[in-house]
Amino acid sequence: MTKIVDLRSDTVTQPTPAMRAAMAAAPLGDDVFGDDPSVNALQEKIAALLGFEAALFMPTGTQSNLCALMAHCGRGDEYIVGQLAHTYRYEGGGAAVLGSIQPQPLAQNAAGEMALADIAGAIKPDDCHFARTRLLCLENTWNGNPMTTDYLARATALARERGLAVHLDGARLFNAAVATAAQGESVATAARRIASHFDSVSVCFSKGLGAPVGSALCGSKELIARAHRIRKMAGGGMRQAGLLAAAATHALDHHLERLANDHALAQRLALGLQGVQGLSVRSAQTNIVFVDVADGRGADLLAYLKQHGVLATGLIGLRFVTHLDVDAAGIDHTLHCIRRFFQEQAPGQTASTSGAGVY
Repeated sequence: MTKIVDLRSDTVTQPTPAMRAAMAAAPLGDDVFGDDPSVNALQEKIAALLGFEAALFMPTGTQSNLCALMAHCGRGDEYIVGQLAHTYRYEGGGAAVLGSIQPQPLAQNAAGEMALADIAGAIKPDDCHFARTRLLCLENTWNGNPMTTDYLARATALARERGLAVHLDGARLFNAAVATAAQGESVATAARRIASHFDSVSVCFSKGLGAPVGSALCGSKELIARAHRIRKMAGGGMRQAGLLAAAATHALDHHLERLANDHALAQRLALGLQGVQGLSVRSAQTNIVFVDVADGRGADLLAYLKQHGVLATGLIGLRFVTHLDVDAAGIDHTLHCIRRFFQEQAPGQTASTSGAGVY
């Protein structure tokens, strides 16, 4: 059987043999009672790594962000967020539904940044007619784009000057760290530098780091105590969760620096797509490549790739995500299939029903 090249997301990674061994050997307790040693060790490790007082292990990044938003904001409060940010667009409206927190979405540029003037203009005056603006939420990376150090510093400084807290959806924080690290700077040090701008950071272990499950929320002891109560209400209390925490700890110990390999494979794909007629690379930052396909043929291309053992997604243009289960041979096979599609299939020859100019 031909090996599947799964480029849908870095969430599809499988635990490595070494990670499975670490999970099997993990000492366990009951994390609801607070006595699972593997969970406690992970929480201490990630908090120290990113420069925070405390951390809380969560089943998912969606829950980690939700607990952060609800720990920062009360009912009737407001948070400022990008119009296309994950917390606003792709997390089921949880902050509004469960926390009664009003989002104030703002337009983003191609890098995912909200204009500072827009942020300043969105902060409401202290008036009973308005929701109380409490929090600025940023996302790094956003659609694979790392935010610049200068923007992070200016945006978070503006928020603090106006009395707002700042939260980072850092699901792919370590990818951002790889992309923005100074020469000779470790991924961990670069990640800590990014995190230093924020009051809280949510970081995911089950994307590029390759763990099967889990995220962590980092912040002050007071914030994490509030988040702990919210996690319980949201059904996030887990018992022998050390099995999962051990996988995350292994990832932090062994998978940070290798993220640069994923970035290199994304560049290999993007460079290989140059010159392919009918296709243009929109963005190729970190480990995510976005591609636009002319004449509404994106759905046809996805179907063709699937027939030849390559999986990708097409929600906002074709998206290819590299990760530890993808190698150079898989990228080269993907490139071969894409080129062959455009050589063999004339526009309109396959059964596309998308009807869109760009898929």
